[in-house]
Amino acid sequence: MEEEGPPTFVVGDVHGHLDELLAALAEAELVDDEANWSGGDTHLWFLGDFVDRGPDGIGVIDLVMRLSEEAEKAGGQVQALLGNHEILLLGMHRFGDTEVPSDFGPRSFARSWEMNGGQPTDQEAVTDEHIEWLTSRPALELVGQHLLMHSDTLEYLVWGSDIEEINENIQDVLDSDDLVEWWEVWRRLTTRHAFRGPNGADVANQLLTVLGGEQVVHGHSVIADQLGIAPYMVDSPYEYASGKALGVDGGVFVGGPCLVVELPWQQP
Repeated sequence: MEEEGPPTFVVGDVHGHLDELLAALAEAELVDDEANWSGGDTHLWFLGDFVDRGPDGIGVIDLVMRLSEEAEKAGGQVQALLGNHEILLLGMHRFGDTEVPSDFGPRSFARSWEMNGGQPTDQEAVTDEHIEWLTSRPALELVGQHLLMHSDTLEYLVWGSDIEEINENIQDVLDSDDLVEWWEVWRRLTTRHAFRGPNGADVANQLLTVLGGEQVVHGHSVIADQLGIAPYMVDSPYEYASGKALGVDGGVFVGGPCLVVELPWQQP
């Protein structure tokens, strides 16, 4: 009989809500009362969107970076994917209000950053270490039979036909000063809802067939919006598309929970 691996948890969009994240991690027994790693050999994945909309995005990033080091020493792992708001934060830092060539009116990272909850305190607190860490995060990862991604979109396939190729090509963009290509990463990762509707399971299956896994696990799209309910009513992840997709963005920035979800998720 095959031995089970260590427990695996995922966290959806935090958006600067450090206190709520710490409370959720403590409830899951992954950190102690002093916010130190207590998860042993557990693997914990953050699905992106640490920043914007909330009070302390850089504080969230600092926590995740520290927990990553502490977990590694304990035989565990804390890792993170790139969210579209990380692209926005980095793009704002690198390009500011430089206009993006467009036939659709004025566009710039500064304008989109301001419109999408950008926090001046985050920009002021960004260091070279933060930038190096963020730009080296993968966009996708296959963990067991779970395809982890931030955005519920097929746009990732623009950058390749397997996970390694996609991650490398997005990494190449972030290592460049190509404003247009940076903007394309931001724009494409803002799209959503690819797995909704009557054909959602088929679409998810198409993606899983290409990239691997049996279930897509994503953040980005707030569960309350998906279900048409108030954010405070959300108390669990949202499994849909005939079980082929699992949304874990509780919508903490609109009053929902910060979800820490163990995989595979099972309905209580």
